[in-house]
Amino acid sequence: MSSTLDVVNPYSLEVIGSAETSEWDQVDGMLATAHRLFRQRDSWLPAYQRIEILKKTARLMEARFEDLAFQIANEGGKPLVDARVEVMRAIDGVELCVHEVGQMTGREIPMDLTEAGSGRLAFTQREPIGVVVAASAFNHPLNLIVHQVAPAVATGCPVIIKPAPDTPLSCLDFVGMLHEAGLPPDWCRAVVCNNEVAEQMITDPRVGFFSFIGSARVGWMLRSKLTPGARCALEHGGAAPVIVGEDADIDEMIPLLAKGGLYHSGQVCVSVQRVFAPPSKAQEIAQKLAAAAKLLKVGDATDATTDCGPLIRPGEVDRVEEWVSEAIDGGAELLAGGKRLGPTTYAPTVLLNPPANVRVSQLEIFGPVICVYSVDSITEAIETANSLPFAFQAAVFTQSLETAFQAIQRLDATAVMVNDHTAFRVDWMPFAGRRQSGYNTGGIGYTMHDMTQDKMAVIRL
Repeated sequence: MSSTLDVVNPYSLEVIGSAETSEWDQVDGMLATAHRLFRQRDSWLPAYQRIEILKKTARLMEARFEDLAFQIANEGGKPLVDARVEVMRAIDGVELCVHEVGQMTGREIPMDLTEAGSGRLAFTQREPIGVVVAASAFNHPLNLIVHQVAPAVATGCPVIIKPAPDTPLSCLDFVGMLHEAGLPPDWCRAVVCNNEVAEQMITDPRVGFFSFIGSARVGWMLRSKLTPGARCALEHGGAAPVIVGEDADIDEMIPLLAKGGLYHSGQVCVSVQRVFAPPSKAQEIAQKLAAAAKLLKVGDATDATTDCGPLIRPGEVDRVEEWVSEAIDGGAELLAGGKRLGPTTYAPTVLLNPPANVRVSQLEIFGPVICVYSVDSITEAIETANSLPFAFQAAVFTQSLETAFQAIQRLDATAVMVNDHTAFRVDWMPFAGRRQSGYNTGGIGYTMHDMTQDKMAVIRL
């Protein structure tokens, strides 16, 4: 029996829409249909049809650009200016899938390297891996869906996507546009369901590939329960470090750090969180970051003048408030923010020298908080940056090639940005967490590779 989930604006908490939820019997039917489609190879969609569907989807997204941006802001709390950037990235991501379809090639395998292999010709080709089941996060409610669903469509995998319960509307719209563009509905279904049904779906033996974006606790737990043979990709978060050299251009750095740390009120998995600076510069950096933070307008994300929207739920405001208070009680100097502005908003916050053992120094804050630490050397900064069980993207600010390469070589990160913030990303680059921060690699082309598998033909001549 289906029921309805109300979707609220995270700033006003007013209901803005609803989504029909599914129970296991309905999801079971979707899995059965998807699995049947994959097993019936004569029914696979040829590449030219998949390309045409994705091209039409991109055109539909362009035609509904402002509506999609407003919906991202309305259901997810991302400021409208940033929501528009997300829509553009999502369109580009669909078009990138079109390009990558043509890159899904195999290769010749040389066979006559030994006498045993001589007289044979061998080559590989890429095939879809099977039914893809994906579970997504709230913070990029359209672009994350594109990253999980469009590669499945491009590679010819039937896909079932579960959006975050806070932000299902953008997902439902995207899946609807795929269908409108000509994708047979059974090849892509959106499922809004409770956690019990979701876990049963994800761990079902008919699933070939599981894509997850969300908390490490949930992601690693689900991975441990996957059916034997199922592949997966997990994208979690971190506590992104920034190393500041003695020669860094502070005035050039401040707007980048402020954007990287306070964009979407810090609700980004690679948001700037820990800034390690020389003792002679830490106070100045923290004060200038605080001045930048105080200029930001916090409010309803659908207001075009808003810089920082709400946190996704009131409970997240409570948590951020608790973590910041703990740091201040432990001796951190508060230079900006440090207070809730309402039931759903928290002021952009800058802390100087929080203790090493408090949560803002140990865990991902996922809120509008930047911490600046005074460290005596680059070596100490890198050692401290590497001390957590999370490793995702990192950054270094310096005018010295030696310092830059020291950070590149020694930071435990999948990407090190030089003179840029940790949240930089383009959608064709590899994007991944190490250790507890994730498993396998995201990015359109990399995801498409993971959703396919090699098959080799060996022909005796």
